Amino acid sequence: MNSRSDSSSRLNSPVASPRHDSRDPSSDFAPFVGDPNFVLSLARGLKVLESFEGHTEGLTVSELARISGLSRAAVRRILITLAQLGYAEDTGRSFRLKTRVLKLGFSYLSSTSLPSIAQPLLEHLSELLHESSSLSVLDGDQIVYLARASAKRVMSVGLSVGSRLPAYCTSMGRVLLAALPDAELEAFLNRVELKPLTPKTVTNVGVLAEIIRRIRADAFALTDEELELGLRSIAVPIRTRQNRIVAAINVGVHAARVSAAEMVHRYLPHLRESAHSLSQLLG
Repeated sequence: MNSRSDSSSRLNSPVASPRHDSRDPSSDFAPFVGDPNFVLSLARGLKVLESFEGHTEGLTVSELARISGLSRAAVRRILITLAQLGYAEDTGRSFRLKTRVLKLGFSYLSSTSLPSIAQPLLEHLSELLHESSSLSVLDGDQIVYLARASAKRVMSVGLSVGSRLPAYCTSMGRVLLAALPDAELEAFLNRVELKPLTPKTVTNVGVLAEIIRRIRADAFALTDEELELGLRSIAVPIRTRQNRIVAAINVGVHAARVSAAEMVHRYLPHLRESAHSLSQLLG
């Protein structure tokens, strides 16, 4: 059971952050109401774009209105605009995004030096250990892959730059959650739905809080078949020279080939060495 009782005591946070429904745009836009520089129409358009996540077959106007919390009329106008600009298309029965949307993500990737600096280090680490290695950042309650060196396919679902995974059951996600201030982490624990993706997935919020507390002390995270059966992963944080954690890197292996103990004793030192090198390059 995903119990949230006594949440504040888990992280010694005096006040638990309130839970907001991510589908209600008012909770997102409320802080900016009255700001003459805030463009509400743009915010609504971005809300509709985000609502497509996980719906590969497209969505109707009604479905998008329900997911985004916006009116059907507003969603329809936004979709028509997106279609006219080449970001979406009307299939006759529903709307779906077009590949032009990727330019928005690529604009971010090309504007930051982190992926380009990390890629050679990930490739070296992957060649050294003969395993896949990745770099990601935290975006809301998910991690987003910014760079990846794949030695062999570990997961049943292929991963690439831009892929998203839940933070709560991934090694990189837990490393990044451990870097959050107490109040932000408490808010995450209050709102997150811990789905059992495998029989080994941690679904008790108190247990997860204790795991994250240990990660803060150990400076690494290891997940054992929680995201997908047969997958083990170990991750460490990437810090700037000012000691601010900005990303995480990991190594993923087949559980049948590499034990958890071996990952800690043999893989972790190489992973930390790569993380240190990347931290020095970031400045």
